[in-house]
Amino acid sequence: MHQAFIQAQKAFEKDEVPVGAVIVKNQQIIGRGFNQRELLKDPTAHAEILAITAAANSISDWRLDGGYLYVTKEPCPMCAGAIIMSRLNMVVFGCYDEEQGCCGSLYQLCGDPRFGKKIGVKGGILEEQCLDLIQDFFRTKRKT
Repeated sequence: MHQAFIQAQKAFEKDEVPVGAVIVKNQQIIGRGFNQRELLKDPTAHAEILAITAAANSISDWRLDGGYLYVTKEPCPMCAGAIIMSRLNMVVFGCYDEEQGCCGSLYQLCGDPRFGKKIGVKGGILEEQCLDLIQDFFRTKRKT
């Protein structure tokens, strides 16, 4: 989770909403990502999507079975869908997202067995630290 937080700090430094993600498989990081929607002018450039793409490229396979996604904020519906489709085993996230979170807050897409594979979910890891970074970002934005 600390590595995901480092990715979130990179997003903050690039004036992006500070969300970071890493994917671990066989105890090695195989993918990293941080939000880059503004930089890439791409609405899909969320940390999770970029980490999934990097991981798939790293192992030359879109199937990320056995992989764990660590992300600093609860995934949105788009990212939850990508998590399901990439066949990750588990999502571990920092702060909850009551407005768009789809791993327990608003919906529970990742844990829904109707998608063919129930993906484990654990939230609240480094929650305060992850939430503080996001809140600092938006506080800074409101001042300018």
